[in-house]
Amino acid sequence: MSSSSPPAGQTNARALAVMVVLGFSSLCAALMQSLVIPIQSELPELLHTSASNASWVVTATLLGGAVAMPVTGRLADMYGKKPVMVVSGAVLVVGSLVCAVSDSVGPVVVGRVLQGIAMGYIPVAISMVRELAPAHLRNTAVAGISATLGVGGALGLPLAAWIAQDYDWHVLFWVSTVLAVVMAALTLVVVPHVRDAHPGRFDAVGALGLAVGLVGVLVGVSKGNDWGWASASTLATIGGGVVVLLLWGWYELRHSDPLVDLRTSARKPVLFTNIAALLIGFGMMAQSIVVPQLLQMPEATGYGLGQTILQAGLWMAPGGLMMMLFTPISSRMLTRLGGRTTLCVGAGVLALGYVVAVFMTDAPWQLMVASCVASAGVGIGYAAMPTLILTNVPASESAASVGLNSLMRSMGTTVAGAVMAMILTSQTVVLAPGTPEIPAQGAFTLCFAVGAVAAAVGALIVLLVPRQRTGDDDRAEAHDDEPALVG
Repeated sequence: MSSSSPPAGQTNARALAVMVVLGFSSLCAALMQSLVIPIQSELPELLHTSASNASWVVTATLLGGAVAMPVTGRLADMYGKKPVMVVSGAVLVVGSLVCAVSDSVGPVVVGRVLQGIAMGYIPVAISMVRELAPAHLRNTAVAGISATLGVGGALGLPLAAWIAQDYDWHVLFWVSTVLAVVMAALTLVVVPHVRDAHPGRFDAVGALGLAVGLVGVLVGVSKGNDWGWASASTLATIGGGVVVLLLWGWYELRHSDPLVDLRTSARKPVLFTNIAALLIGFGMMAQSIVVPQLLQMPEATGYGLGQTILQAGLWMAPGGLMMMLFTPISSRMLTRLGGRTTLCVGAGVLALGYVVAVFMTDAPWQLMVASCVASAGVGIGYAAMPTLILTNVPASESAASVGLNSLMRSMGTTVAGAVMAMILTSQTVVLAPGTPEIPAQGAFTLCFAVGAVAAAVGALIVLLVPRQRTGDDDRAEAHDDEPALVG
């Protein structure tokens, strides 16, 4: 039997309930990305530490998520997806609780690492929903859950800004604790356990090597603007990370049961989709960094829009909603055009959003329009990527492969943060003597132009993905193992 059919006894109503739970839970995990952004400037005072130490509260979640996504995916392929997702929910509960009861930087950073690890829930949910959803809802389900990676960050910003503005900052983490408990409980009760495990030996050395290499590269990239790109710390961290990743790749190619099958990842459809994921992740994060700063820039500059943190978050929120609204549209595109064309269109729309932003920055509503166009492109692209990946990898590697794709998106967002910070600090002006330098108008324009180029290159990369022989994205021809419900 083919995995393209829902498991026996799976009704449409039950499938819909599972899809809703997986979508809600993925959104809860994705909210952790932007949870502390509204209070980022206040963290040194709140945690009684330096600005450099406080910045790890943001970086820690990024690092935890980057390492967790491929590792969690591999564990899900080996031991079953539901157990791994329930554990991810429990990890989010613990991480949120640690942050909620802490007042110093050390415990908060530990809690934020755990919150990042819980984001490994998302790629596992993407691969699972494709197996459980009825055929006519499969593309919609994959598109909706994949979009939560972008939606969570966009909607989390105004929500976190409102809580931080009106309540004690610990409330942010008490809210995330409640969401995590609901997420874990619903996953445990509603999501069925399926016989989808593919026994193997966990590659602990590979997991450690990947973690060390990724942490080195991502820390170096994210801290390069603060440390100095030519400083010994930056070069040693990035260089050391690259060396470890090269050794990791050499080891993985010789391992009989690797954490990541690099030969599968080197197939053209998978390789080019992952490269496009990096560029689209770059594009998504670029607008998330630049647009709020421009909205909050003082009006006295002549180009700033003088919005508060909460107002800026509210102007950004429609972009997150746009990603969700495009879920059914993305689904129809996947069905009619296939993953390759859909991903190319998504990258093109994202580039168009940045072009709009170059010329429309005179009012908050104009930036909102540009953000909505770009977010529509992100939503379309994020829907297509897992479909392309799942179509071209063995069922035994589905969760790990989607996890690797999610990692590439995450790396794109990290690179975007570094590049945008470098551009914004390269062109500055001083409003009045004795006041800090702020980004010049030309810096914002250049950021939008770089975002457009990155997305356009992503669209060109997608054209290198070989066309499917048919318009059907199912894996029926390649795999004949169907997950079966337990109990």
